[in-house]
Amino acid sequence: MALTATDIKAPQGFIQTFLHTLKSVFQDKGVLLMLIIAPVIYGFFYPWPYSNQIIANVPVGIVDYDQSTLSHNIIRYSQSSPRLETITFKDEQAAKQALWDYQIAGYLVIPPELEKNVYAARPASVSVLGNGGYFILNKYVQTGFTQAVATVSAGVEVKKQVAHGARIEQAKTNTQAVPLRIDPLFNPMEAYGVYIVPAVAILIIQQTLLMGVAMLIGSWSEEQRCHTSISGWLGRIMAFSCISLLVGIFYIGWIFNINDYPRGNNITGALLCLWITAMAVSTLGCLFGLWFRQRERSLQILIFSSLPFFFVSGYPWPASQLPEILQYLRWLVPSSSAMNASVQLNQMGASIAQVSHYLYVLVALFVFYFTLLIYVDRRQRIKGK
Repeated sequence: MALTATDIKAPQGFIQTFLHTLKSVFQDKGVLLMLIIAPVIYGFFYPWPYSNQIIANVPVGIVDYDQSTLSHNIIRYSQSSPRLETITFKDEQAAKQALWDYQIAGYLVIPPELEKNVYAARPASVSVLGNGGYFILNKYVQTGFTQAVATVSAGVEVKKQVAHGARIEQAKTNTQAVPLRIDPLFNPMEAYGVYIVPAVAILIIQQTLLMGVAMLIGSWSEEQRCHTSISGWLGRIMAFSCISLLVGIFYIGWIFNINDYPRGNNITGALLCLWITAMAVSTLGCLFGLWFRQRERSLQILIFSSLPFFFVSGYPWPASQLPEILQYLRWLVPSSSAMNASVQLNQMGASIAQVSHYLYVLVALFVFYFTLLIYVDRRQRIKGK
């Protein structure tokens, strides 16, 4: 592959380009900020809002139209729930106003004659209304009230059976003939931070790496010294990947540990996933930098891609529910495979074989991106640009 005169300044050998790229990263303050400093700062500050892990003392309202012993028991059990902090309202309109003013996250309505209907074996129910716009708070409101009402209901049922001659032990057993046990695997506290941070960490690594690499290659393109040989491109990609791998180790080896996220202890698989991901993303960054040919353009375009990449990954929303075209296009983005593979390896303890399909996709993307990179590089040389 012939080189133009303007490209002679660019190193061509693998080792030369590897060392030159590392030196350039640390000499360019903008690229250094994007590749190393930004993901480290994100690593400390992004998990911080979720550090409490479990939401407690959610403010809720109770409207008691019955004013009976049964309703007082429901209120007492609701007040004893660590999830809820209860406020009593005289009527439902006052509770609704408090909900609209964001003073409470939901409320419970105990209808009149509840106790009378329960003991007369007539249909009876209570209503729980929550703010569905905040689905996590809404979940805790519903769960807290459900547990309180279920506890009181079980006590009423036991009393009714004892009154009909059953022994108390038998009555307690009959209230739940098939006990239900719920064990949340891989997130025993059902914490939002455990769910979101490990996946978003991979997206942070991808986006900062993409923008940093594209910025540096774009700078070299402006200076007409971006073109190199195939081994030269591999040396650049290897340098960027080594930096990204160290950032990834910082996340899985330090950030996940200090935040006490569940760990699957598959270190070998996690490192392999990080390495293949770094290679694919670094190659894509080189392709973007060569394609955009301007330093700032990479930031202008890529800075808006984080949110779409996250939602098409299949992690926050089932991929099967995406529009059909996105179900195919999402595989062209490394994070779609990397996020799911990383979570399964780091949090769930999956084996490499169990996530191999994701790793194969990442390897295929690396080959695809590298082929395009060499093609674009050759086309630009032929055109003399």
